[in-house]
Amino acid sequence: MENKHSEAIPAEVLADVQKKMDEAAALLKPYLFNLTPEERHLRLKLGDKSLAFGEKAYDYAVANPQFCPSFLDMDMFGIDMKDTTGLRVLELSLQQLLQGIDDTVMISGSEAYNQSLVFYNAVKQAAQQGIPGAKAIYEDLKVRFATRPVKK
Repeated sequence: MENKHSEAIPAEVLADVQKKMDEAAALLKPYLFNLTPEERHLRLKLGDKSLAFGEKAYDYAVANPQFCPSFLDMDMFGIDMKDTTGLRVLELSLQQLLQGIDDTVMISGSEAYNQSLVFYNAVKQAAQQGIPGAKAIYEDLKVRFATRPVKK
């Protein structure tokens, strides 16, 4: 199998990315919320179709204030729409970045595990042949493949 992940990401790059992510989190922290699963469940969801509806409704409300009920706070409506659209752009960018990170973790992890198995099988054979030092390594690594007794 071809090894696709053949260039290590420099530690300085990873550290710089982490620093920038920490800075972004700190900038947004005063404005972000953390909902419980129940709170998330109870909220209306503004997906792509609903977002277009919300934007259109807001534009109509601004252009036609005579139709706005007195209890509709247009300033709050504007803040909510502005932040929804602004954060959505960030969310989509982060989703793309996260997908790339996730795919790279999968490739590098898969390749590392495959190479670990190659080494494990080599040391297993060496231990079976009585080559000095191999048995201790094999005994330590074989724990990964130990089966647990089935409970009755």
